[in-house]
Amino acid sequence: MKGCIKMGLMLRWGLNILCILITANLVSGFNVTFGGAVFGSVVLGIANAAIRPVVLLLTLPINLLTLGLFTLVVNGLMLWITSALVRGFEITGFGTAIIAALILSICSFIVSLAVKEK
Repeated sequence: MKGCIKMGLMLRWGLNILCILITANLVSGFNVTFGGAVFGSVVLGIANAAIRPVVLLLTLPINLLTLGLFTLVVNGLMLWITSALVRGFEITGFGTAIIAALILSICSFIVSLAVKEK
């Protein structure tokens, strides 16, 4: 059972790296190397686990007013923070980060549907 969980996590991580690479090819202003995508996915995961819940809680009123659409801005902020910390993971502007976050969110949703946890 443990091996199955580890394989699922590794598969999900690999697919998320692929999603980052695909998004970088689709969005101008989002440039990433393979190493940047690998390290960036780790940093993005840590940012999403540690920083994102606090930011979502602090922005709850505006998130309620926008019916949850402000979450996209928060996701863009997490990408922008990642680009500031990781070499080879470059986003030229905050608008680019929001567009990339939208595409990554769709891709991650598809990955979550494809890779079920047991």
